[in-house]
Amino acid sequence: MLPAAIEVVTLFVDDLGGARKFYEDVFAPDVLFEDKDGVVLRFAGMAMNLPRIENAPELVAPKTVGTPKDGPRVMFTVKVEDCRKAHAELVAKGVAFLNGPIDRPWGRRTAAFADPSGNVWEIAEEL
Repeated sequence: MLPAAIEVVTLFVDDLGGARKFYEDVFAPDVLFEDKDGVVLRFAGMAMNLPRIENAPELVAPKTVGTPKDGPRVMFTVKVEDCRKAHAELVAKGVAFLNGPIDRPWGRRTAAFADPSGNVWEIAEEL
């Protein structure tokens, strides 16, 4: 059996500088490693690897790497105490939201945004 904890999430990015700035502005993570090809950021309980998309093929071969025009294929949800407050704070930092805040029928208030490479994030409050 595999452990139930995720250690690292890897998101391929088109613009390393833009992605790093985005994640630093939104989440303020610590930098674990950085070179010209990528950056690894520490989040609570896990790390996020942001390699340049040019380096992605060696990590996923023989599969091909999708592009942002293909549309989102993943969404990460971050639990927040107050979705409207978190939304306002992120908007003040220049984050453009795809939707929300919306009260969902499954008992959550959510709002979604995308990073510069099109990876989607959602903030969610339990109602």
